[in-house]
Amino acid sequence: MRNSSVYDCVILPLSKIHNRSGNITIVESNTHVPFEIKRVYYLYDIPGGESRGGHAHRELYQLIVAASGSFDILLDDGTNKKVVTLNRPYYGLLIVPGIWRELMEFSSGSVCLVLASDVYKESDYFRDYNTFKNYKDAL
Repeated sequence: MRNSSVYDCVILPLSKIHNRSGNITIVESNTHVPFEIKRVYYLYDIPGGESRGGHAHRELYQLIVAASGSFDILLDDGTNKKVVTLNRPYYGLLIVPGIWRELMEFSSGSVCLVLASDVYKESDYFRDYNTFKNYKDAL
């Protein structure tokens, strides 16, 4: 894991193709996102006031999209913090390895779509903030 910063996490505009019958957004590996997509999952039916995430990854890249509705993402690199609001399905937040994230303030009916650079590996997770912070401080 490199010594990443919240400033390495950026909003990526995604294609939006519009016609009278609706819109479509296409996301392709190594074209619209800077990694090969190996896993896709989505969060939905999240009760009001609940949050998700609360972890960091050692090696995983993710693109997070508000496919429907809106939510906030708190990004924390161990030193700096910033909050990003996602509320358009044609923008995605690129999260690089080494960033603690918490998803919160989900609107009713929101859907959080996540595109990940690798399959699920428990060994890639920091689930305890103090362990994450100590690791970052040692870099």
